[in-house]
Amino acid sequence: MDLYNIKGNNLKSVDVNQFKLEKEIQQLVENNTEELFGLEFVSSEFKIGEFRIDTLCFDKENNSFVIIEYKKGSSYSVIDQGYSYLSVMLNSKSDFILEYNESKEKQIKRNDVDWTQSKIIFVSPSFNSYQKNSVNFKDVPFELWEIKRFSNNIISLNQHISKSTESINKVSTGKNTVINKVNKEVKVHTEEDFINYIGKDLIEPYNKLKDRLISLSDVEIKFKLNYVSVWKGKSVVVYINKGKKYLSVDMVSSVDWGGKVNEKESFILNDSKNYFKLYESEYKKIYYHHLTKETDTDYLFLMIKQKFDSMN
Repeated sequence: MDLYNIKGNNLKSVDVNQFKLEKEIQQLVENNTEELFGLEFVSSEFKIGEFRIDTLCFDKENNSFVIIEYKKGSSYSVIDQGYSYLSVMLNSKSDFILEYNESKEKQIKRNDVDWTQSKIIFVSPSFNSYQKNSVNFKDVPFELWEIKRFSNNIISLNQHISKSTESINKVSTGKNTVINKVNKEVKVHTEEDFINYIGKDLIEPYNKLKDRLISLSDVEIKFKLNYVSVWKGKSVVVYINKGKKYLSVDMVSSVDWGGKVNEKESFILNDSKNYFKLYESEYKKIYYHHLTKETDTDYLFLMIKQKFDSMN
């Protein structure tokens, strides 16, 4: 990525200010895990057996642990290191729970964690073609993020996205390989999983709505075990929950798990056709609509766009 400063009608390139040490990247990320990745920071330099994990985080949306590793060179295998670390995690669950409970004020139990959603994030100023190709599968539980620092103190962070439809299970060999053992427990959910589960009559309306949603700028779709979430930046616009007879389309009006709902900060939907119903509890309000083949997806999209437009 090239950056430029505008001076009048002229552009002046912004020079890259290289990171000298991996520790610089680590300190920057650890101070901003929530802002950069939406993750709760747990601990730094967590030692488990013969391994030392650079950064341990917790994904509150998925209730899962995330390991972040920092690299400055290119003489390492993403696949080998990633699967080795995941194997250690899955074989040392109690140690990870203990590390979280000793680092945070709240307590979690082993059954509170969704170990199937465990993953590794690699952060580096650059990845070579071999490293990128090694994770070019639809279901590897790793993310590659390239970080760059510029002379004007601007930081860029870009994820390498695989567009492959191939599964790593097809190329991993041997019944006892680390890859096969990890993949039996860790699951990267895909749109194919979602489509294969929902009712056949729901596929067309889902695709119509999805096509409208991805036309919006700065939108990312994430596939989870029981739902699809559509994100604008670091916030969720709408959840689309799995179902056989209908898909529940949910938009948060307001939520506050630490106290009562703040009405002044609630999102208020203007729904002239009364497509959405409102679920209310002491701590949250959620608009929901049951998407079926009868749903006017164009109107539904306009309702969701209200939430999208209300978000910064």
